[in-house]
Amino acid sequence: MSSLSPAQGPMAGGTTVTLTGTNLTGTTAVRFNGTAAASFTVNGSTQITAVSPAHAAGAAAVTVTTPGGTSSPLTFTYRAAPSVTGVSPAQGPMAGGTTVTLTGTDFTGATAVRFNGTAAASFTVNGSTQITAVSPAHAAGAAAVTVTTPGGTSNPEDPSAYFYYAAVPSLTTAAPVSGTTAGGTTVTLTGNNLLGATAVRFNGTAAASFTVNSSTQITAVAPAHAAGAAAVTVTTPGGTSNPLSYIYLSAPTLASLAPAQGPTHAGTTITLTGTNLTTTTGVNFGSAPASFTVASPTQITAVAPAGLAGPVTVTAVTPAGTSNGLSYTRTDAPAI
Repeated sequence: MSSLSPAQGPMAGGTTVTLTGTNLTGTTAVRFNGTAAASFTVNGSTQITAVSPAHAAGAAAVTVTTPGGTSSPLTFTYRAAPSVTGVSPAQGPMAGGTTVTLTGTDFTGATAVRFNGTAAASFTVNGSTQITAVSPAHAAGAAAVTVTTPGGTSNPEDPSAYFYYAAVPSLTTAAPVSGTTAGGTTVTLTGNNLLGATAVRFNGTAAASFTVNSSTQITAVAPAHAAGAAAVTVTTPGGTSNPLSYIYLSAPTLASLAPAQGPTHAGTTITLTGTNLTTTTGVNFGSAPASFTVASPTQITAVAPAGLAGPVTVTAVTPAGTSNGLSYTRTDAPAI
């Protein structure tokens, strides 16, 4: 004989091997290391197709016997089936594109890597124990990763050979929706598919910290940021969410009160002038709250509450914090 093709196959046998040579007519036996082929067909004087029998892993001498004698041997290699023992990373987006390192045994000569039967976008055999494969697109959920070689296909039921396709996260609400430019505000993010979050960002700046409470909720601490709107996103192995708007507010300041004094009884209208007053949530005279109206980002009108004679500190409160205090002095009414 002069050649055989293919020259390798699984230990279980069943590979159809084409043997080429001369004087093959009348063949009475084809043997693999002395074990008879499962079957064979003489196609002509120069060709036989034989089905390999089961055999231990390793090289087997293939011979053909005719009434004229037994041929010189050719080598057919029995290959052990590959096994996948590790997948890293073990999860990625439904869109595919994740470079996954597979570890295992008997990867040499791999002809296919599949994720739940879908061919990998590409793969490279790094050695007999390692393959790098790019995940294909797939629906959310677990996918069995298999490797096929001339020795067979790895076991798809092995729990260590699964890759999890994660759905893209989505956000629906953030609460509160604003905070100080200094950061430090705890923001509750609500949405879907938030498990496994690897990052929460405010305009690209990582949150000071975050905790994944469930698949639908994350609490994150806002980082420091310039005043203005910031897009809040969550990243998981499934991708990056849609953005939600979070407003960074500068702390309020007060520059003047007019008038800066009044009676001890309630009712005096005071004009507070300053900066960053648009989102004012409270005006306090000492510890006493006052009714107020925001006139503009720089002006509030407040009605002084009743109090004892003497100075009292007036402050404005916004989601960004409490302003500096200015003094308002109450005086007793004259008596005769």
